[in-house]
Amino acid sequence: MATVKTVNCTQNKTGKDLCPHFQKTFAILGKKWNGLILEVLIDGPHRFKDIAGAIPKCSDRVLVERLKELEGEGIVDRVTHANSSLIEYQLTNKGQGLKTVLTAAHAWGDQWLTDEECVDAIA
Repeated sequence: MATVKTVNCTQNKTGKDLCPHFQKTFAILGKKWNGLILEVLIDGPHRFKDIAGAIPKCSDRVLVERLKELEGEGIVDRVTHANSSLIEYQLTNKGQGLKTVLTAAHAWGDQWLTDEECVDAIA
């Protein structure tokens, strides 16, 4: 279980120091493919093949690596179903908390990026 944070960086930011919470957030979200993985999972559980199909430029090896990392961060759960070989990935409550961030990123992109800029956005 996560511990309660005692530091609010938005209120205690001084000088040029960046908040460690902010840095950690962007270390997670800024890693290639993580944002797209979260976007796929935001609507509910998905099987690996469905996630891979939604992000075709991400290799299976890298996708497995990213899912394990997100699981380690407590953002994604790997769910195995009893008496079945079915394995799904879903966002935890912590992961669901990123929905507003993803929504804000969509809004920013819609406002500031042209269709031409989005061609081959991830290579």
